[in-house]
Amino acid sequence: MRGIVITGGGTGIGRAAAHAFADAGDAVLIVGRSADTLAETAKGRDGIHTLPLDLTEPDAAAVVVETARRQLGRLDVLVNNAGIASFAGLGSLEPASVEAQIRTNLIAPILLTQQALDSLEETRGLVVNISSAGSIGLRTIPDNSVYCATKAGLDVLTRTWSVELAPRGIRVIGVAPGVTDTGVALRAGVSPAQYEAFMERMRAEIPLGRVGAPEDIAWWIVTLASADGGYLNGAVIPVDGALSVT
Repeated sequence: MRGIVITGGGTGIGRAAAHAFADAGDAVLIVGRSADTLAETAKGRDGIHTLPLDLTEPDAAAVVVETARRQLGRLDVLVNNAGIASFAGLGSLEPASVEAQIRTNLIAPILLTQQALDSLEETRGLVVNISSAGSIGLRTIPDNSVYCATKAGLDVLTRTWSVELAPRGIRVIGVAPGVTDTGVALRAGVSPAQYEAFMERMRAEIPLGRVGAPEDIAWWIVTLASADGGYLNGAVIPVDGALSVT
């Protein structure tokens, strides 16, 4: 049985990945700010443990790793999934929003991965950074520049860490979801009507003719984390119905 840590495990991709890992027999620790959403993720699955925690707080990284070692016994896979977005053009960006996105989407994964290194070395483990297909190549997402910049930064970390940590037996890969129906935009303040209009427009643009579901992305996370995927390192895999190559 492996020990899996997933940040942002209360909703969306994090919830779907937690379910998939737990259903495969792994012990999972999910981390998030809302105790209620974490409890909903864990409901009916004894293999999922919860840790309500704001990853931007001091010592949060140490708390996550200590809790994982105590409750799971080991740490084999760290999924850096937690992220926030705030939709605004450059002229409307609020300094607090910019800082919050950078602290949550970029600084927190750096500090948590750093804290987890010794535990991951013990198990020859894996770090999975959840990026965004919107940060790959030349495609842009206007009014969402800070979020995309943090994800582009995470991609650089994935490639750099994969080389840096390979001698310690630790692999690092990225999964870059495309448009996925997680509700993250709703939680960022977009109205339901705006959200549905965006999803409808994306369905027309995505070559496969549909947006992703959290389970689509979770399948890739779990599959790439399997023992059979042990030669993959340093890659950032877009899972977006081919939108990023149009």
